[in-house]
Amino acid sequence: MYQVRRHKSWAILLLLALPGATRPAPPHYPAAPRPPRPATSLIVLLTVDQLRPDYFERYGTQFTGGFRRLLSQGLLFQHGEQDHAITETAPGHSTLLSGREPASTGIVSNVRGVLDPTLPLLDGSLPGASPWRFQGTTLYDWMVARDSGTRALSVSRKDRGAILPIGRARGEVYWYHGAGFTTSRYYTDTLPVWVRDFNARREPERLAGAVWSLRLPPASYAEPDSMPLENGGRDFVFPHQLPSNPDSAAAALINFPWMDSLTLGLALEGVRALRLGTRASPDLLTISLSTTDAVGHAFGPDSRELHDHLLWLDLWLGQFLDSLTALVPRDRILLVLTADHGVQSFPEARRGRDGDRGGWSGRVRMGELVRRAGAALTKRYRTDFSLDFDTGLLSADTLALHARGIRIDSLAQALAMAAGRQPGVLQVFTPLTLTRASSADREARLWRHLIPRGYGWLFCASLRPGSVWSEGGLSAQHGSTAPEDVRVPILFWGGGLKPARVTRSVRTVDIAPTLARLLGIRPTEALNGAPLAEVVSRDSH
Repeated sequence: MYQVRRHKSWAILLLLALPGATRPAPPHYPAAPRPPRPATSLIVLLTVDQLRPDYFERYGTQFTGGFRRLLSQGLLFQHGEQDHAITETAPGHSTLLSGREPASTGIVSNVRGVLDPTLPLLDGSLPGASPWRFQGTTLYDWMVARDSGTRALSVSRKDRGAILPIGRARGEVYWYHGAGFTTSRYYTDTLPVWVRDFNARREPERLAGAVWSLRLPPASYAEPDSMPLENGGRDFVFPHQLPSNPDSAAAALINFPWMDSLTLGLALEGVRALRLGTRASPDLLTISLSTTDAVGHAFGPDSRELHDHLLWLDLWLGQFLDSLTALVPRDRILLVLTADHGVQSFPEARRGRDGDRGGWSGRVRMGELVRRAGAALTKRYRTDFSLDFDTGLLSADTLALHARGIRIDSLAQALAMAAGRQPGVLQVFTPLTLTRASSADREARLWRHLIPRGYGWLFCASLRPGSVWSEGGLSAQHGSTAPEDVRVPILFWGGGLKPARVTRSVRTVDIAPTLARLLGIRPTEALNGAPLAEVVSRDSH
């Protein structure tokens, strides 16, 4: 039986490779000219799925690896935000290197993200995935426009985490599926040798039976280890063990810390194989680490499991940076660390802290309201108008509604009034009322930044503090406009930047224009974000 503190997967081993006055003026000796700063040859976007910035304050004194290095040496914006509603993985990732809000990228939710039944995975699995919904360009497109030899590699456990940072480009894009990394036929018809060799090591199966134990002594954790709310009431006490069956272990790996180590290992293998960062002009590497999201959903942001996973990730990030800087000199690397969204605590636990709410759990469900409305419309008009509620947004085939003479504003208003009566709902907008809402209305702003022009919808809703969208189950949730869901860290490291802490609010859409300014390239379309002065000014280097 493997202990996580003792087990060294191949990914871990890989990480180790690696003037004039009356008196005569004193003699003046001019200082030696400062050598020019080396040009950046590798841009790295490191996204930790569901990473909240307050975790750095909670656990910072226990970080000794990658997080410690980035926080002590980087320029950190402590109040970063995903400035849009539906704070999920797909919309969040679509903002990072596009410099544009989801209303411009066209990625409004996970469901309306990258799934594509026309382009299966390489093993024929459906649904496949592609950036077919993504609109516009990204930093990678701007880099290629200046230098057609620019190379990119994007890896993640999730398809959307790998695909969306580089948009519609057909680069080297891989994600985890089954027991290894793959891609879809949008990108290629066969995996390159280096990815096949990586998968052939069968590390997920070799981890069968491995035990996730605490990295530090139990007294180092303030969180209780016996919370039945966690993990659906099953296996909520340390240690946690992967199934002993190799196939089952490979499938379950996405919920265990080793998944992030494996993803970092693939990224390093790709840097070596593709020789990223070895040219005079910069290349691009994007890595999205997803285990924080899996652990956060199952156990919550206040759990011992989430705390411990971040300690393991800190260790592996340190080893990753050691290996990466052995391949590409540190002074030629510019790395950005951020997140696609945050997460909220279990509303059941929060209710206990915040006082009695009359028995209401804090989970808001709209499924029944939408099902009844859809059934009534279908019965009357003998047509399915595709009513679909997802994380606060009720989408519909508004063209079909209009074609049958249905007054869409009246229908939307009636449904919005019914939704507004649900416990936990703070604010509801229809297309008409969202247009008329004040520019100072925070909720209206976040929804405007999400919904593309011409998108078919009937209402959108925001929640009161402490409530979450949920159609069942006891998992911790994100996706709302709550500060816990919107706030993310944004940190720049390398590139000659001086360490600093910045307290003003900035947005993830500012990352791409900042990188473009540093690289001296011009975006090929209008952006919602702007270069961050603290990063691009001469004084910051």
